[in-house]
Amino acid sequence: MKRIMMRGTLLLCGVLLSGGCRKDLCYDHDRHAPRVQVSLQPAWECVWEYDHGMAWSENWNAERFSREYEELHPEQATGIAAFVFNEDGSRTEYHLPDEGGLLPMSEGRKSLLFYNDDTSYIVFGNLDSWASATATTRTRTRATYTELHGNERTVNAPDVLYWARVEQFDAVRTLGPVALPVLFRPLVYTYLIRYEFDEGLEHVAQARGALAGMAGSVYLQDGSTGDEAATVLYDCEITDYGVEALVTSFGVPGFSPDTRTTRADNTHGVNLEVMLTNGNLKNFDFDVTDQMAQQPRGGVITVSGLTVSREEAAVESGFDVVVDGWGEYEDIEMPLN
Repeated sequence: MKRIMMRGTLLLCGVLLSGGCRKDLCYDHDRHAPRVQVSLQPAWECVWEYDHGMAWSENWNAERFSREYEELHPEQATGIAAFVFNEDGSRTEYHLPDEGGLLPMSEGRKSLLFYNDDTSYIVFGNLDSWASATATTRTRTRATYTELHGNERTVNAPDVLYWARVEQFDAVRTLGPVALPVLFRPLVYTYLIRYEFDEGLEHVAQARGALAGMAGSVYLQDGSTGDEAATVLYDCEITDYGVEALVTSFGVPGFSPDTRTTRADNTHGVNLEVMLTNGNLKNFDFDVTDQMAQQPRGGVITVSGLTVSREEAAVESGFDVVVDGWGEYEDIEMPLN
């Protein structure tokens, strides 16, 4: 009798393991029952620029630029914001680690939107619809710059921003997790901006710059940029050849990744403001529209021939100058909206 009972138990277990479970016989039916189980599997495209004719990755001069090309690549993000848009117009928001994981959702057809949620300066808008969601950056003001160039909104350089989208996903019930591979691409790119001095670099105590004519926003639907231009303000580093800065940006306005085209009327400029060792300020302005034409999403911008004369750097007799920061000319970062 014991052998018969044991054999029957083993047969029943075999049926449960091979074909699922019967609700009336299983004490843990919900765990075995089919349900929507989506496992997000992210990959990160950590690049700092996309080639549009300059071929920097093939022609990079590490000695000239004092760094390898790969050193400019950003790190992958440390967290993911996931938005699940349902057919009835509702949406749900989840937050996952950078390695992904189970993404909860109900059964049915969905649209999915993802971006990294470890940003500080990015401002997101219109997230109720994946088709109109945008990213901008925080406002930053500089009195000495806007006095001379007041025609564009001045902003902080945005954080590195990654993005991915699945326009249509059918969530169905399954017995095990369904893998969802997603490639996260950057929406923020890096410009290495070089200001090369011919004379008087020794008289420069501090430096900061501005990159004008850049995109003020980017659409999370397809990575295209808005038409409104903004000026990115940033701090600079003094080097042995002059001044340089690594500046992040959404790229140029009106750019379409699908067609790789941009607006024909875009204009771009770089500004450099230096504080001299005598405490005076000097500004330099350059048109870099031609350089930006082949670098709509990251690259290298170089301006040369900068000089500071001895007369400009001279100290009036009887005065001891102490240069201790920008003082009343400090930039002001505006709070998030």
